[in-house]
Amino acid sequence: MFIRDKHNTVENTVREARTSLNLTQEELAVQADATRQTIISIEKGNYVPSVLLALKISAVLGRRVDDLFKIENHEKI
Repeated sequence: MFIRDKHNTVENTVREARTSLNLTQEELAVQADATRQTIISIEKGNYVPSVLLALKISAVLGRRVDDLFKIENHEKI
């Protein structure tokens, strides 16, 4: 999923990584010290996590942060 602002899009593959490990949203939330609602919002692209939470999620999922979260700049140079 993704989030957009005027100049950038943040896409994430948290749901895909989580389901590949057969983890529920609740299990990921507990292990990453977050709420299930936060995980839902991240997966839907409604919320971009803090650096700390992104690091925790990546550790639980065994993926690099930049594999889970990508930013695309839409500004013309």
